Amino acid sequence: MAPPVRYCIPSERLCNLEEGSPRSSTYTQHGYIFSSLAGCLTKTSENGVLPVVSVMRETESQLLPDVGAVITCKVFSINSHFAKVHILYVGSTPLKNAFRGTIRKEDIRATEKDKVEIYKIISLGDTQSNYLLSTAENELGLVVAHSESGVQMVPISWCEMQCPKTHTKEFRKVARV
Repeated sequence: MAPPVRYCIPSERLCNLEEGSPRSSTYTQHGYIFSSLAGCLTKTSENGVLPVVSVMRETESQLLPDVGAVITCKVFSINSHFAKVHILYVGSTPLKNAFRGTIRKEDIRATEKDKVEIYKIISLGDTQSNYLLSTAENELGLVVAHSESGVQMVPISWCEMQCPKTHTKEFRKVARV
């Protein structure tokens, strides 16, 4: 079976210098190899020497999230300081490959940042970050959430969602869709 294809973005850390030798579309810094462009990571090894690490552009360019873009993402990890997400859409365009991002606690709201309890604002999805994201604008927030019973919740206000099965309410920053 072929190894999975790994896509990377500019400035993404690929490996340390002990694990590979940098080649096209990469650069080294502080003992690590980084990607200098968006594309497919390739590691080729011959005769037991260190693999050659390079990044190849796809023939069809990948849409990349940009500053100010409205994105749709899925939370895969959450703690009291930030949530890690997979970016799935830029605007209404689905990405061929998900990118990773982080939403920091202080970027959840435009006001009362010190009062944010991230686990009450963002829920964990079903599934090392590259994009720093924000939901600070009033219309940005959660679109879909599932309750503890696995049922899709419905928004009942800008800051609460409710399970239609158990009628349990949970605090969430709800997006204006």
